[in-house]
Formats: sequence, structure tokens, C-alpha cells
Amino acid sequence: MPGGSTVGMAPMALSVGIVGLPNVGKSTVFNALSNGKAEASNYPFCTIEPNVGIVPVPDDRLQRIQKHIPTQKVIPAIVEIVDIAGLVKGASKGEGLGNKFLANIRETNALIMMVRCFDDPNVIHVAGSVDPMRDVEIIDLELVLADSETVEKRHKKAAGLAKTGGKEAKAELALAEKILAHFNEGKPARTLDLSEDDKKAVSTWGLMTIKPVLYCCNVGEGDLPDGNKWSDLVKERAAKEGAGVVVLCGKVESELSEVPEADRGELLAAYNLKEPALATLARECYRLLGLQSYFTAGEKEVRAWTIKKGTLAPAAARVIHSDLEAKFARARVFSVEDLEQFGSEAAIKTAGKLRFEGKEYVVQEGDVIEFL
Repeated sequence: MPGGSTVGMAPMALSVGIVGLPNVGKSTVFNALSNGKAEASNYPFCTIEPNVGIVPVPDDRLQRIQKHIPTQKVIPAIVEIVDIAGLVKGASKGEGLGNKFLANIRETNALIMMVRCFDDPNVIHVAGSVDPMRDVEIIDLELVLADSETVEKRHKKAAGLAKTGGKEAKAELALAEKILAHFNEGKPARTLDLSEDDKKAVSTWGLMTIKPVLYCCNVGEGDLPDGNKWSDLVKERAAKEGAGVVVLCGKVESELSEVPEADRGELLAAYNLKEPALATLARECYRLLGLQSYFTAGEKEVRAWTIKKGTLAPAAARVIHSDLEAKFARARVFSVEDLEQFGSEAAIKTAGKLRFEGKEYVVQEGDVIEFL
């Protein structure tokens, strides 16, 4: 079941930035995720220019499809991860690598907030002690202070325009006042209850604290797989925000990344892990960005393609090649579950489960599609 030419539009360029204080394990985790070469160090600001890694998103449905449609290659979806320089108190005013740090965050679509939840006298803590809640609050406060400057500028401009009676300016003024009041309480914009229209408006303001956040608790080896008292505090905070949490040990994940996948069983079992925690982290990043996958399957490859949730079939076809959108007539669709139940596309068709969808079809998570 070919999906058309795989030459064309580049993969969706959405990225997740790893942020945190210095020496919390950001570069160690980034290296394990991407097999990159970010320099792990015991000194603040060892990451100066952001490192960018392309990380595959583990998805067992690819192998499940391949069992019934033998193919030469299996190509997973990917997510872009950016390892950003460590933040310090005062970054909003230019302390440390403040301005560069903030500029790098603005360029990402979501954030992994890496929090140190391990105690190791050999790894210095920039604040002198392990306190994950303090660390999270430092990061949030610095981003809130920087965002406040952005919103204050918009507020000033909207206030001037509102004097002439502009409806849009008055609406923006009211929204800016609402956000500034929230900031004055030290709270990030992502925790503010906004209407869909307000969210759409704010999405153009370049705010860092509006970005969705995934908390990543870096714990010691002995605290796997569930974490410790420090990671429990982070989980409580995340639950209040409706945010996700991944607990991992950067050192263990680094070791796992250096072992061939087929030989990881013994090491995983030693830490009561079913799979590397980085697999969960990659999937959570994908979800955090509001992404989903559909599949194409043929003799050459089984492949996951990345789209935003709610994408219509013609736009989904464009991810493969712009010609498929321009010449779109219909989509032939079945599910992975149908393939597993009936064993082949021919059997799916005989069972009446093969569907033909038109231009208004919203592609669903896990659809196996051929564009016609």
C-alpha cells in the first residue's frame, strides 16, 4: 500500500527545548536521546550554543504493521529536541547567558523542564542544595519577568490605540491587563484560564510561559523506576497544572543508549524498567506538541508521518508530497487494529472495513492511508 513519493515536504519543524538550571543533567539526557555530542560538565554554562537533536518517536504499531505487510524499511516519526544553556537567577535581566537563553526558548514550541531530584556531592548545584520546587520557581519567575516586559509593551501600545475607540485594541488591552495581573502573582501564562479566542491571540505574542511544559525529574539510580520525595513534589505541581511528568535517571539512560537494543533486557530488568524512560519522554514530547501519526505501508517502507491533530486528509497528504494535496481525490483508509484482525488489506476489504474518505475527512491517530 504505497503512500506516494517520499520526496517532498520536510518533516514538521516543531521543537521541544530542554530547560533547567545548570548541572541538572540536561546535556546527559539530550545525548542519550539523540546520540548527540553535547558536552556534559560540572560547570555552569557548559552548553552555550543550543544543541539540536532529531529524536525518533518509539511506536510499536510500526512493527505490528510490518508483521502483515513485509517491507524493506521501518521509518518512525521524529521530534526535534533542543538542549538550551542552563538558566540562572537574574536571566531575565541578562545574568549568565540570559539574553541568549531567552532567545533560544522563544524559538521552541514546547518545553521540557529538567529538574534535579538527586543528591550527589560530586556534582555541584548552582544554588548550593537540592530543592526541585525552588528550581522550578526560579525558572518560572525568570520567564515570567521576561514575558512581563513583552506584555507591558503590548499593553502600552494597545492603550494608545484604544483611546481612538478601536475594538480590537480594547480587546487586546483587556487581555494584556488580565495576563499582567496573573504575572504579578508570579504565575506563568500557561496556568491562566483563557478562552480559545484569547489563546489564539496570545499565541502571536511570543510568550515563553504560554508554551506547554513537560516536567522531567532526574533521579538517582536507586530511585528508579518511581522516583523519590523530590520527584513526588514535582508530580504534585504538575498535576495542578495538568502537565505531564517523566521520571528518569540520566546516568542509566546514558548507559542504555550505548547498549544495542537487543541487549538491553538485563540492564532494564536491574532497574525494574520495561523500556528506557527516554522512549516515554520522546512520546510525551510528541503529545506535548499536539502531534499525531498516520502510516503508509508498502514493499519499500512502513512509515509514520507527522501531522497536527485535526488535520484534514489533503493537508495530511501534503506532508508526503505537495502533489498529493494538489491532486487529492480520496483516501483509502484502514486501522492497525483492522490489519491485525484480518491479516491483509484484501481481507480488510472483504470484511467491509476498508474505507474511502474525501477532502473533509479528519485524519485519525493511527490511520493507515493510501492517497489517491
